[in-house]
Amino acid sequence: MSFFKHENSICESETIGDGTRLWAFTHILPGAKIGRDCNICDFVFIEDNVELGDRVTIKSGVQLWDGITIEDDVFIGPNVTFTNDKFPRSRQHLSEYPLTKIERGASIGANSTILPGITIGQGSMIGAGSNVTKSIPPFAIAYGNPARIQGYVESDSSTSKSNKDSKSESNTAKLPGGCEVINLTNASDARGSLMAIDFDDFKPFDVRRVFYVYDVPTHNVRGEHAHKVCSQFLIALNGSIRVLLDDGYSRAEVTLKSNIEGLLVPPMVWSSQFEFSHGSILGVLASHKYNNDDYIRKYSEYLDIKANHVKE
Repeated sequence: MSFFKHENSICESETIGDGTRLWAFTHILPGAKIGRDCNICDFVFIEDNVELGDRVTIKSGVQLWDGITIEDDVFIGPNVTFTNDKFPRSRQHLSEYPLTKIERGASIGANSTILPGITIGQGSMIGAGSNVTKSIPPFAIAYGNPARIQGYVESDSSTSKSNKDSKSESNTAKLPGGCEVINLTNASDARGSLMAIDFDDFKPFDVRRVFYVYDVPTHNVRGEHAHKVCSQFLIALNGSIRVLLDDGYSRAEVTLKSNIEGLLVPPMVWSSQFEFSHGSILGVLASHKYNNDDYIRKYSEYLDIKANHVKE
């Protein structure tokens, strides 16, 4: 193998990919595996049970401890701190360390702290100085202490409006995977408002199940899956909810905050709901009864299934 090793670095591993550069005062232990074209900057320490993919950048002042896997094209900023023991004691070592995984294309900003046993999803971005205590879904933008999802990378934001007399941006925007914002029938007068859905006349699909999602803390994320055959229709019955839509090729966000509009989410669209406002209630109409086998819960699996559908 051909890689660059600075004269002031220590590399005990024999598994270093072609084109990788190890700069001054790095120390790589024997069991570490490092892919091709990586850039390991000054003062980086990498333990035995660590695996790096191709084209990974590790900036100065980072230590990668046992149990960490970093996939291709990941960026780790200066002085990011990884941990691998939730309850550390001096001279006491775990027999097995929890797996911390940074998925392909993710970026972690400088001085962030990553707790053990979590996954930072594909393409996501962690803001500088964040304290990441829970797993982050693919393509999320998260920052803060603790890190909370603030949006999604490269999504086209569409926002529905509560004014029934105006067309919302999301009605005119083209959404991924055949998703659509649909107006609902309502009546309002001095006594209040009424919104009704006649299931016999509901055009998107035959409704087989209705459920509600409520009391969701603002920092929590719901959904994070796709359905193989089930269609859903989402309504913000109260408050506002942001929804990520991803068909494997493009992404968009819709903010639901009008109970006279609903969002149609067809099968094979990856969807997440986040930033629930206080007191918000999400109503969901579904075309099928609950079936755990209909769910695709891993984004990488979802992409594989979509790719296979294209080939067929």
